[in-house]
Amino acid sequence: MTGPGTGEGPVGAALVTGASSGIGAATARLFAARGTTVALVARRADRLEEVAAECRRTAPGSRAFAVDLADPEVAAALGVQVWDELGPLDVVVNNAGIPMRRPADRLTMAEVERVMTVNYFSPVAITLALLPRLLQRRSGTIVNVSSLGGRLGIATEAAYSASKFALAGWSEALAADLVGTGVDVRLVLPGAIDTEIWDQPANDPPVYSGPLVPAEEVAEGILACVASDQFEHYLPDMKAVVEMKTKDFDSFVAGMRSMAAGKLDEGTVAGATTGRTATDEKKGS
Repeated sequence: MTGPGTGEGPVGAALVTGASSGIGAATARLFAARGTTVALVARRADRLEEVAAECRRTAPGSRAFAVDLADPEVAAALGVQVWDELGPLDVVVNNAGIPMRRPADRLTMAEVERVMTVNYFSPVAITLALLPRLLQRRSGTIVNVSSLGGRLGIATEAAYSASKFALAGWSEALAADLVGTGVDVRLVLPGAIDTEIWDQPANDPPVYSGPLVPAEEVAEGILACVASDQFEHYLPDMKAVVEMKTKDFDSFVAGMRSMAAGKLDEGTVAGATTGRTATDEKKGS
């Protein structure tokens, strides 16, 4: 695997948050399979250690750090601790996130604040804690895993979408600020992915009921984006849906209402989710 955005040398060490399951676990395993030492971060110590043990088979120095990222100060301290104990980091993957599926008229301010803290403030805190060291080295890649919900406001997910929009906006401005420093920023925007986010407690059932993309596909995309020169990565490629929203917001809202009401046909949902049209599916392309 090539170095962060340079094509030079191996990735020696990577920090991956939300690594006890889903996209984070798949990303950690894939990094480790290529010889990268991984710092795995998540709240659930037992699940995290299981993934870390798998990583150590091919990357013996990999370690688990059980931390609740609901506190940005703890998140910032964690970033520094990982660097001090594992050595300089080549890649930081801010992937940890929590859902909040509930219509806005039933949300509490405490719920909105918690989602914003885990999904936005903690990634920012980790970044700011590590940025001086990355800048001093003049190398490294920061990968922020937002969501398609960071470009599209999703019905019943106002709090979640807001946090992911914030992460996307932060990433864009950060990338501009860091031009010429040797430190790269990548924004990953997953669609409907097969992870535990769909069945978390204290959430309403999702309005979406279409197909789900394996987390491993997103992990492969994350590793590919580190070596690329491109800032924004839709996984799967659903950029066309975002472009449609931008050109015709009223039609987007009408479609979102139809999805919330369960009135979109399966072919339309499948096409939007996977980036493939119904015609593509019939052709097997």
